[in-house]
Amino acid sequence: MAKILVVDDDPDFVEITRIILENNGYDVVSASDSEEAIEKMRNDKPDLVLLDIMMSQPLDGVEVSKKMLEDDNLKKVPIIVVSSITDSPHLAEFPSNEYLPLDDWITKPAQPEDLLAKINKYLKRFKS
Repeated sequence: MAKILVVDDDPDFVEITRIILENNGYDVVSASDSEEAIEKMRNDKPDLVLLDIMMSQPLDGVEVSKKMLEDDNLKKVPIIVVSSITDSPHLAEFPSNEYLPLDDWITKPAQPEDLLAKINKYLKRFKS
């Protein structure tokens, strides 16, 4: 059973996503901020991360991805961003001129079938 870490400060999003993923056979762990996410990943490495960009700080998720890239044990874990930053005034702050280890992007609200399709795609790719 693949383990997915959902990193988001919106408890409703986390709960809905957890239900969808568990009903499709995934083990789900969650974190509500960047520090908790990195700690959980280092203690129990996930197979994939669903990462919000805007949490307690507007670009909190960007920091998570950078820390994962710096950690040899985490840098190959696929990251799918699930965010509404494209509809926010913080979009201009998103670092478009530097490499971020993001594998894919889903704009909130995420459709369950799109979410599951992308998760399956990246789990297959990284397990091969």
